Amino acid sequence: MSQFITIIGTGNVAWHLAPALEQAGHVINEVYGRSEKKARLLCERLNNPVVATGLDFTESRSTLYIIAVSDNAIESVVSTIVLPEQAILVHTSGTAPMSRLQLTGLNNVGVFYPLQTISQNRDINFSELPLLIEASNVTTRKQLLETGKSLGAEITITTSEHRQDIHLAAVFANNFTNHMIDIAGQVIRQKALDVNLLKPLIRETVEKALAQNPSTAQTGPAVRGDSETMQNHIQQLEFNPRLQKLYRLISESIQYSKTGPESDS
Repeated sequence: MSQFITIIGTGNVAWHLAPALEQAGHVINEVYGRSEKKARLLCERLNNPVVATGLDFTESRSTLYIIAVSDNAIESVVSTIVLPEQAILVHTSGTAPMSRLQLTGLNNVGVFYPLQTISQNRDINFSELPLLIEASNVTTRKQLLETGKSLGAEITITTSEHRQDIHLAAVFANNFTNHMIDIAGQVIRQKALDVNLLKPLIRETVEKALAQNPSTAQTGPAVRGDSETMQNHIQQLEFNPRLQKLYRLISESIQYSKTGPESDS
């Protein structure tokens, strides 16, 4: 069922979610952003929505309002926004509790969290990612489920606590992994070598971890107990003591994963 939707925010999530909702048959009625210029840029990707100049939507036709801003900006939006009584208000955060939205006094609030790393310059297919949904009541849940299904997303009904746990795991899987790849590039560029040499290895590492248990897929000097190689690596990192410390900590974590309590889980 087609809905009138208002997007609050102009960041990466809004940049991809708003067009996806339009393509699913919904109408983006308004876009609000702290930067009117960014709001207009987002509107140019859409079918002629209105650029909202404030957060008073009492005269809006929208039934669903999606807050797609940074976590630390949600409180500011919640404290200012004015909505029709029966409106549904959701945010797209991985960590902010749904209860923050209940401070508006609205009965119909929820969470509409796409579990994916989202950058403006990368295409996103919402039918290929999990969508975590929370809702304050059955009616709101049903509406959010319909909206999520219209995107073709893989929907999971969750709680704020479980969503925060999933987000924590995602930080390890995504943010920390990406940082490790960045460090690998720093190390190889330190010797003026070609960072592209690592690309097949990175690709195979991710594919293998997804195809089998990452614990059993673990290779390298730490899991082998090759202390001589590890000591040589630490010496090679003398140009950056911070990386020496990080190397030791990660190597210890790999070794502990094979001998500690979690190895039995």
